[in-house]
Amino acid sequence: MGYSFLSLISSTIFFACSIYEIRGFWCFLKKQFYAKGRTGKPRIKSKHFTCFGNVHYGNIMLCSARAQGCWSNYIGNNIKIQHLQPTRLDEAPEISCLMRNTSLSLVFCLLLVSCADQKLYLADNGTSEYAIVVDNAVVGNGLANKSANVLQQHIKEIANVDIPIISEDEWSGEGPKIQLGLLDGALPHKISIHSEDDHLYIRGGSPLAMQDAVYVFLEIYLGCHWYAPGVTKVPKQKTITLGPIRYGYVPAITTRTVHSRLFYENTDYADRQKVTHKAFPYYVPEARVHTFHRFLPEEKFYEKHPEFYALRGERRLPTQLCLTNETVLQIVKDSVAALFKRYPEATVVSVSQDDNQQHCLCEACKKIDSEEGSPAGTMVRFVNKVAGTFPDKTISTLAYQYTRKPPKTRPDKNVLITLCSIECDRSAPISEKCVDFANDLKGWGVLTDNIRIWDYTTQFTNFLAPFPNLHTLQPNVQLFRDNNAKWVFEQHSNNPSELFELRSYLTAKLLWNPDLDMDGLITDFTDGYYGEAATYIRQYIDLIHLELKKDPGFFLFLYGDPSEAFGSYLRPELLEAYMELFDQAEAAVAHAPEVLNRVKMARLGVDYAVLEACRKGISDSYRLLVTVNAQKETINPLLPLLLDNFQATCQKNNITLMNEMGYTVDEYAQGYQRALKVAQKPNKAKGKNVMALTPPKKYADEDPMVLTDGALGGSSFYANWLGYEGNDMEVVVDLGTPQTISTISMAFLQVTNHIVFFPTSVTYYGSDDNENFTRLARVDNPKPLQKNSKVNDIHYFESSFLPQKVRYIKVVAKNTKTPYWHHAAGLPSWVFADEIIVD
Repeated sequence: MGYSFLSLISSTIFFACSIYEIRGFWCFLKKQFYAKGRTGKPRIKSKHFTCFGNVHYGNIMLCSARAQGCWSNYIGNNIKIQHLQPTRLDEAPEISCLMRNTSLSLVFCLLLVSCADQKLYLADNGTSEYAIVVDNAVVGNGLANKSANVLQQHIKEIANVDIPIISEDEWSGEGPKIQLGLLDGALPHKISIHSEDDHLYIRGGSPLAMQDAVYVFLEIYLGCHWYAPGVTKVPKQKTITLGPIRYGYVPAITTRTVHSRLFYENTDYADRQKVTHKAFPYYVPEARVHTFHRFLPEEKFYEKHPEFYALRGERRLPTQLCLTNETVLQIVKDSVAALFKRYPEATVVSVSQDDNQQHCLCEACKKIDSEEGSPAGTMVRFVNKVAGTFPDKTISTLAYQYTRKPPKTRPDKNVLITLCSIECDRSAPISEKCVDFANDLKGWGVLTDNIRIWDYTTQFTNFLAPFPNLHTLQPNVQLFRDNNAKWVFEQHSNNPSELFELRSYLTAKLLWNPDLDMDGLITDFTDGYYGEAATYIRQYIDLIHLELKKDPGFFLFLYGDPSEAFGSYLRPELLEAYMELFDQAEAAVAHAPEVLNRVKMARLGVDYAVLEACRKGISDSYRLLVTVNAQKETINPLLPLLLDNFQATCQKNNITLMNEMGYTVDEYAQGYQRALKVAQKPNKAKGKNVMALTPPKKYADEDPMVLTDGALGGSSFYANWLGYEGNDMEVVVDLGTPQTISTISMAFLQVTNHIVFFPTSVTYYGSDDNENFTRLARVDNPKPLQKNSKVNDIHYFESSFLPQKVRYIKVVAKNTKTPYWHHAAGLPSWVFADEIIVD
């Protein structure tokens, strides 16, 4: 079978060579049959030479293959080739075999047989012959300069070697190079890292992509990791040796934003994680979201032109705009034109609904909504008309709450749809527990490929509360990627929140590559960021997520409260376990103050949950007051130290906010101290029976006994507050027997963005028979509702009077009606009340 078999082999090899676009006839001339690298390292460990890269075929033909290892030797007319197990494409060396065609009548002979590992020696014992060469096309570009400097600095830090940076014109053509440049004709976000001969090429479809490629190279091939600003892992080694590289990647999500000050305030860290420096890149800063009120301010237009605004019932209200009003359209167009003129470099303006659901119900708007099957139809038609005036710009709008369901009308090509997932349960992936949103996403994907996702990753009512949603981050990002979302805005808390650094890191990583190994990412971060405490932090993360998964009926809400989880993943026995893990974590790094501080920041969530558990009194151990040695009730000894540590850790790390409403850590600590004082006050109403004369709604199980149970409400209406929607609160407390009293106090909550207002007044009445009541005192609201009222607040409506002997106390709290200027005008407002203190 000799000649015919070799002919077949030769023909096959010739065909394989011909389809490779290769260059490098030069390799045949390389330093005879034994080549040493410029650093003195032998490239070949056989008597034959090896040529690198791709070689154009001609009289000299080169066939290329990829394998982890291979050997060949020429024995007469026979060829023996052994291939070992292939590895990843970008890790596998390139195997080259040189052949010469001597005559049509002669058998092709294999002249070159060598498959030794090919190496690039970027650094060797403090020396390097490499230069960083910047393409002429990007010389002087700020991102190119930064990329070159970043690469130079990291190699210096790794191997203590200085590699010069030069331009392409300055390179002599001699010596190996690391070339930074652009990919011709490539997608702007594509990156490429590949080696050829002695050279390494790091390129991108744009200067920004080139920078991304540099950081990918440093991370994947040189082992650098950046866990948080100032917390990095850069290996130290005398020699940097690389095998052949072929790496290419195009991120599916091309604009990646994580709403975290870790990135906004540390742009180098943002670059390393390949996310934007700003929350709204490309946008006009004055028109980023919820812009209707900016285009037609109520103060300017409402009084004279109520027809510009939404019809709700029989009244026009300045909640949203009337989108079928032609004058409104023209005013918006003129406003957008003025904004683009003021900010000529901006490319996007948001023309979007305000943050409420009170859209226009006039006949013209309702007709379009009906035709389209969604109020989004009225919105898209309106925005398309605006976008048509600015064909070279992008007009962004929202698919949010009442506009989330896709209409029939297609958005124009320069309309960016921002689809928001605010309603979704975060205890499981969106595709499992928020199917309606997933269906809306797919529906919008049919209409347009210009989709921006606005997703959410934290609890906005309690930034520091445990929020076990890490297992949902990856499948959610994959869902967005798979449905045409090129732009994703992950609304983290911006300000520090529970596991802030980890959640910021994971979200950024997944936006770049949604298919990364999530478990490996978490482990890498905890090991790198928490050091010797990592095992305990990881156990906490795994345990709290496991406990949530055991409770499939739990709704993990962005606007929830830890009190909702005291029967689930924050049960008393679990709080004990979490605290024990963090005690062990702190002990493991007690010798390392910086790492210990990171552990204490991670612990804030558990400490906050324990503080709130004690406020609510969920068990004998978790109460504000405890009985010690059968003596009088006293403050739980756990609380003063816990509260001090909580406040000290926050202060040390510039953690100032408890929630998105502006409720500060200092206010929380002061309020908690006040709650401890209130809990110690003599209270003749404690534990007494309460009867509701008007019906409460939804919260605190609608149980009026919450007003005398000794547990005190916090900044969230979920936590121990009795709520009344649209009606006044009227309750009667039965003291059991006639008591002499002279002071009454009751706490009320305000959360203005959730339509929760202080009552206009609270009146206290007394009676002996529960039929004939005499007014004891009236307390008017000292903080009447205004546009600039404090968003999140607690106020005690307290009054002292001459001693009176009564058995029954009636409390009447008057509901403050929602004013016309409020975003929820036309909707009923809430009154929330807590513990009544009587003495």
